[in-house]
Formats: sequence, C-alpha cells, structure tokens
Amino acid sequence: MDNHKEYSIEWGGRTLTIGVNLLAQQANGSCTVRYGDTVVLCTATMGGIREGLDFFPLQVDYEERFYASGKIKGSRFIKREGRPTDEAILSGRLIDRAIRPMFDSRMRNEVAVVTTVLSHDFENDADILGLIGSSCALMISDIPWNGSIAAARIGKQDDQIVLNPTYQQVDQAGVEFIVAGANGKTIMLEAGMNQVSEDEAIKMVELAHQNLQPVVDLINQVTKNHGKTKLDVFSPKNEEERTAAAERETLHGQATEFLKGHVKDTLFAQPLKSKADRKAAVYKLKEELDAHLTSLQLGKDKRKIAAEIVEDFVEAEVTRLILDEKRRADGRGLDDIRELVSQVGLLPRTHGSGLFMRGNTQVLSLVTLGAPGMAQTVDTMEFNVVRRFFHHYNFPSYAVSETKGNRGPGRREIGHGALAEKALIPILPPKESFPYTIRVVSEVLGSNGSSSQGSATASSLALMDAGVPIIAPVAGIAMGVASDEQNDRWQIITDLQDLEDGAGGMDFKVSGTRTGITAIQMDTKTSGLPMQVVKDTFAKAKVARLKILDVVEACIAAPRAELSKWAPRIETMQINPEKIRDVIGPGGKMINEIIAQTGVEIDIEDDGSVFITSTSAEGMAKAKEMISNLTREVTVGEVFTGPVTRLMDFGAFVEILPGKEGLVHISEMAPYRVEKVGDIVKIGDVVKVKVYEIDSMGRVNLSIKRAAPDYQDRPSDRPSLRGGGPPRRGGDRGSGGRGGFGGGRNDSRPSSRPPAGGPKDTSNDPFAITL
Repeated sequence: MDNHKEYSIEWGGRTLTIGVNLLAQQANGSCTVRYGDTVVLCTATMGGIREGLDFFPLQVDYEERFYASGKIKGSRFIKREGRPTDEAILSGRLIDRAIRPMFDSRMRNEVAVVTTVLSHDFENDADILGLIGSSCALMISDIPWNGSIAAARIGKQDDQIVLNPTYQQVDQAGVEFIVAGANGKTIMLEAGMNQVSEDEAIKMVELAHQNLQPVVDLINQVTKNHGKTKLDVFSPKNEEERTAAAERETLHGQATEFLKGHVKDTLFAQPLKSKADRKAAVYKLKEELDAHLTSLQLGKDKRKIAAEIVEDFVEAEVTRLILDEKRRADGRGLDDIRELVSQVGLLPRTHGSGLFMRGNTQVLSLVTLGAPGMAQTVDTMEFNVVRRFFHHYNFPSYAVSETKGNRGPGRREIGHGALAEKALIPILPPKESFPYTIRVVSEVLGSNGSSSQGSATASSLALMDAGVPIIAPVAGIAMGVASDEQNDRWQIITDLQDLEDGAGGMDFKVSGTRTGITAIQMDTKTSGLPMQVVKDTFAKAKVARLKILDVVEACIAAPRAELSKWAPRIETMQINPEKIRDVIGPGGKMINEIIAQTGVEIDIEDDGSVFITSTSAEGMAKAKEMISNLTREVTVGEVFTGPVTRLMDFGAFVEILPGKEGLVHISEMAPYRVEKVGDIVKIGDVVKVKVYEIDSMGRVNLSIKRAAPDYQDRPSDRPSLRGGGPPRRGGDRGSGGRGGFGGGRNDSRPSSRPPAGGPKDTSNDPFAITL
C-alpha cells in the first residue's frame, strides 16, 4: 500500500524493522516487527467500560502459528492450532508484565493486545519482538498508555555477555535473561540461569539498558509520524457524568478523612502476624467506615462508592509506614523473613516429598520417577522438544480461603509452575548418570507471598528426599519495595506478603543455590525501578536465600543415598546399534514379548543405549538376559541348549538364542551313521549343541555329538584321505540332495551303523543318554 512505511535500525548484529499502515488496520494500533527472518504482527484494541469491575481488564495473547516455521501440526487427527501452548501462555504473560504498569490503574475499558507470529527463522525468538511490537502498537494507537518501552534478551557466548543470543547460544551457555524498560529504569525481568552470580546478573541488566534506548527511540520516531491522539477515558462527557464524578469525589473525601483517624488504631496498634489477622482488621475498618457513613444518613449505594477507596488507602498507609517509620504491618523488620519450616518424607508411597512453610505460605511438593520413555514430547511452533523434567503447580482456592471450583490450571498456575521449573533445571543431574524422567508436583496449601518460590524450595526438599542426586538445593525469596516516586524514595523489603504488594511496589523473585542465581522474575507497579534499587535488591535477596538454605540443609543436608523402595530402578545396557532391530523385532514383536514376560519398560536410543526400568529385580534380571541373548555374538566353542525348530532331510535347526538358529547337520547328530534326522530328534525336542563353525556368511553350524562332555576327535570325524574331507554344506540349505553335499559317501570309512545281530551296547556311550 502507498502509505505503508518501515523504520529500521541495526541492533545486536541484525536489522530490526518496524512496519506500519499495512496489516490489521481496524485495530486501534498495529505494526509488524522483523528481526532476521522472524516477523510478528502486534495489535492493540480497546473496547467499552465493563461496569462493576475493581480491576483493569487487560488481555494479552501470544498466538503461535505453525505456518510461521513451515510446519504442520504433528497430531494425526488435529491439524489446526488449538488452545495456546504453555510456551505461548508464558510469552503472553511476559508481555503482560511489561506493558501493564504503564496503564493508568483507574482504567476499566477492555483492552486486548495480541501478538501473532507470522514467520520464524529458528534463530531469533519472537517473544522479544512481540513485546517491542506491543509497545509500538499501543504508542501509535489512541489507547491511553504511558510508554514507550523496549526489551532485550541477554545471554553468554564464550564467557562473554551478548545481546540477543540465538537459541543455540542460550542452550550452550544455559543463560537467558530478558530485560524490559526504558530510560535506565527496569519494568520487567525474566531469567533462567546456570548459577550466575549477582554481580554478573547486574552486568547483564546494565548491558540490556545500554541497548534498549535505540529501540525506544525508534518507537518514538514511529509514534511521532503515525501516532493517533490519545482518548480521554476519565473526564466526564456530559452533565450527568460530571455530577456523578463530583459526588464520587466528595464521598471518597469523606471516607478518607474518617480512615485517617482510625487506621492506626485498627491496623497498626499491634502487629498483625497472620494474613487472617490482617484481613479481619481491614474488614473491621470497613465496618467502622460503613457505620460512620450510615450515621451521616448516606444510603447503601453511596456507602458502597465511598468504600471503594479502603483497599488503596490501606496499601498507601502500609507504604507510608515502611518509608517513614521503617515498620511493617506484621511487626517484622524490613529484612526479616517469616518463620521457616522444612520437612521431608511426609507420605509413605510417594517417591519423594517435601514440605516448606514461610509464614502462612505452605507448599507440599511430591516427586515421581519414571522410565526414560515417560519423557514428554512437546510439538511447538519452533521445535519438537523432549522434556525429561517437568514441574506442575496446583493452586486450589482454599489456599486463600476462597470457594472457587477447580477448572484446571490457568495462566497463573502455568506461569508459576514454569518459574519454579526454570529454577530447578540447572541443578538436575545429567541423563547419563540419572536417566529417569522426573515429575514434581507442588500443591500450594496456603498462600501469602510468593508460593512460586515456596514451590522451588519445597521441590528441592522433595528431590533430595527421593534420592535424586541434584547438584545443590535451591531456595527462593520474593522481595518487595515501598516507594514514593515523586520524591525518589525507595525502601526494599524482604519476604513480600499481601498488603505490601500494592501501588508503588514490586514483586522481585530470585531463586538460586549458594553458588548463584538460577531464576529471576520481576514485575512492578511503578513506572520502573532505578538501577540502584535493582542492585540493592539482588544483594538483599542473596542474604535471604542463604538463610532459607540453612533451614533446608538442616532438614536434609544432601540427597538420600538410595531411591525410595517404591521407585522403579533403571539399568543401562549398551548394545551394537546394528542389533537394535533384533531387540525390537518385526513390528515390535520381540520387545513387546520381553515387556509382556517381564513387566519392565524398555527404551532404546540410536547409539545402542538400552534403558530397562522395573520395580521388580526378578523382572529386571530376566529382561536383561533376554536382551543379552538377542544381541550377543555367537562364538565357536560355545555350548547351548535349545529347542529343535525345523527338520530337513539334511539336518535339524535348533534355536540357540531368541531369534537365532543354527544347523545340526545329520552327520553331527551322533557318533554313528544316522539314516534319518527324525530318528534322532523331533520338533520341540530340547537338545544340547556346540558351535563348531561359523561360515563366511555368518551361518552357525552346530553339533550334538561334539557337545558331549567326553567327546574326542575320532577317526570317523576326520577328513578321509580319499574322500576329499568332511561333507561341506552347499550354497543353499536344502538343495543338492542331502543338503547340497558334494560327493557321495566314502565307502572306505568304517561304518558307524550298529552291527547286525542285535543292539549295540551303549552303557558307556554318553550319546545314548543324551539322545
């Protein structure tokens, strides 16, 4: 189109391009963002006011499209993209946490921000582009928003911190740090790290900010040229609305005056130790306000309007108390952690269990160990990912004294579970030393401040209780802040809880070991954190983390030496990769037969690694024996006992190993001449045989007579001087008369037929006993 425009900068070694006035023109604001060959479309749309809400109804979605990477969904029955994947939900939450603080909290208009991935190059993740594009779409729209912001991904390569690493660089270094902000202030952090120090984490944030401003400047340039005038959604539009607004303001003023005189006596006269105590105090304050307003002859509707400010007023008073008096509602010091409790081994049948409590936050984590084949295959837009560790987080309504029904995991549960999972991944043992699939489930039984960090800590306890040889235990803490941005006043608090997570605050979660940080997630209700606040938070979080680890290690110092008796055992075998087909068998016949007979689970990898998982030692031993027999190489001189499977004129076939047969030629059946094979053996007979030859084609030649314990080389077994040597098998078993032998019987050889005139005395003949 003629009015389509593109704006570009060089950023992190590639070109970042923002395009406007081309796609989705009916949205309030839209743009495309391209980096490499990854392209996203970002839109922002605003609807009407939703009456009766006490929150801002913002919906942020991240839409993956398989066509973007040239893929068709792997399911045989469903080819269309369905509900968002966990990865898409996590990307949407990441964008949400960055853009939400820049909206006026008074907004009640529905706003939808959608990122759709149109093209993906398998190198550059689309989530950063989605955040940048969402910022730009909001800026050029008429939706009220106090941007702009940008975001960058930081990683490492060859021990050097780098901007916008590729997927491969992230996987190799184990470091991925996403920073969002503008003008030196941090709006959002998200990180998964392989035990990185606080100093190095700070350097990553600083590098990100150095590279955010060019993107912010680009968005501002696009906005200057294409931005719409922002709508005024707060000012009254007519006389009726002006009258209602004036009345609301008056009622709020009356409520504020009353609360100022009563909040200290009700909320802060004595420390409110528990969440229930604080909820009861706030409820009492509301009752007192309602009684006061009733005495002023105000009706129910007006009293309801006046009571709208109670929650915000209480949060503001909590902030003022922290800033002015360095006090907290529960009486703790600013750096104090609530009472900590750690326990393990609570349940009899689970493979591992751990309970962690921090104040009223209580999390029970359970570990289940499974076979390698239990790993989860995830079909994503970018890659097919195999996950051998997964953490699932459950948050029932009773954890916060509510009565909502269970409708399955929501976006919050998926996000919190993923954060704890990210914290735990760096400390897990490698598959080579611990091939189990590991599932950890965290049940949040009570919540009042960072149940996700409680889940990471409880999961460490459960993993050690299960005997999983983790590198080190992980603990997590949530840090908060009380702020007065206008006067540049900031006060960091340790171990955030309910009333402290209000306007002007932050939720800064840090997980890690004694060595370093493994996961970070921060969102804020400010316009951005100064760099000094970020630095001080990292320092205080480390002190708190080490205190929690002291409690964890006092409960269980190291992983148990043995797995639970209820956990399966895994033994590993290494076979020749060319023998894999022998173990599997045609159509899986052999492997299914082994599983059916032994009750084990078997997983085979392309390099010949065979993992046998079983809760039964007997089943394990039998399965190993069957696999060994299927894959072992037969050597000359070995003796086997096996059933006769086929009879031919020239001999009998005997199964010496599962699926492996050899031929006993008629001349090798007895130390005397045998006229018919059927005179010696029948199908199904179990005979003892010895391998005396493996020919150039790999065919195994067996002998019954040579398997006798006192067998000696006899003249009848030696090549005849006139007969040209012992019989030789022809090129095809069953061809050439008597098995394709060349030449006839050597008449000069002594006959081994029993003498005429009666049976031969076999009392000293071992073959008579065997056969």
